[in-house]
Amino acid sequence: MAQSKRILLVEDNPHDAELAMEALARHGLANTVDHVKSGEDALDYLYRRGSYAGGDIRNLAVVMLDLNLPRMGGLEVLRTIKSDQHLKGIPVVVLTSSREERDMVESYRLGVNSYVVKPASFQDFANAVKELGIFWAVTNEPPPVHRKDRP
Repeated sequence: MAQSKRILLVEDNPHDAELAMEALARHGLANTVDHVKSGEDALDYLYRRGSYAGGDIRNLAVVMLDLNLPRMGGLEVLRTIKSDQHLKGIPVVVLTSSREERDMVESYRLGVNSYVVKPASFQDFANAVKELGIFWAVTNEPPPVHRKDRP
């Protein structure tokens, strides 16, 4: 039996988070969209610590990561994920308002799987999130994962 897909949305803007979760849910692209508001919470989720202890990330299809987060920025989260032997295989999509070339270059240098600038219109943003969800949660074929492979 196939595992149900999960998406981790790391977004501090409540409006963007709500719109993204609605777009993903409306199209049934994942059984669960987990939303966290900070880089620290994202790492707690991925390392299953604190309030996320006992969680299961084996069926995580993708992390959608904003760069402009409070306290710990998205680039630091990306650096941590992609430098960890147990996490680096998880696809990460940067979904940000930053058009800064240095952010894009650094994201790819760190190993991001995709870099998407948030469209300005609400409808275009919802469509972009839907398309990302379709690719990463439905079309993409991830490598097999075993419990011992992830923290």
